[in-house]
Amino acid sequence: MAEMDMFELEIISPDREFYKGEAGFVEMKTSEGEIGVYKNHVPTTYILVPGVIKIYEEKGTKKAAIHGGFVEILKDRITVMAEIAEWPEEIDEHRAEEARVRAERRINGSDEGVNMHRAELALRRSLARLEAKKIK
Repeated sequence: MAEMDMFELEIISPDREFYKGEAGFVEMKTSEGEIGVYKNHVPTTYILVPGVIKIYEEKGTKKAAIHGGFVEILKDRITVMAEIAEWPEEIDEHRAEEARVRAERRINGSDEGVNMHRAELALRRSLARLEAKKIK
């Protein structure tokens, strides 16, 4: 990868410091759409939605599933506060696929007692896990 202007990236969840290091670029999914951030980005905050975060380091790219939270972007530092963060090797692909199927059944079913917001969120979380699990 070409030489990048690096910034500090920290990803924390309620149960651990998930990632701390330097990155040249990071991509993530927000409530306003997908964004990509380089060093010296305009300071801002975003709400994160379930999706994959891609971390571009000097030695390569890492990806992980993020299940909501928010991100603070400063010129030389990004802090992600995630509800849940998972590396691909922590994800049970079979379980994620079962969750996807269950969520789709709830969404497409005729049961009036289904909380559609919760079903759609479950679907997005399962899809984020499955996407993070895919080989580049």
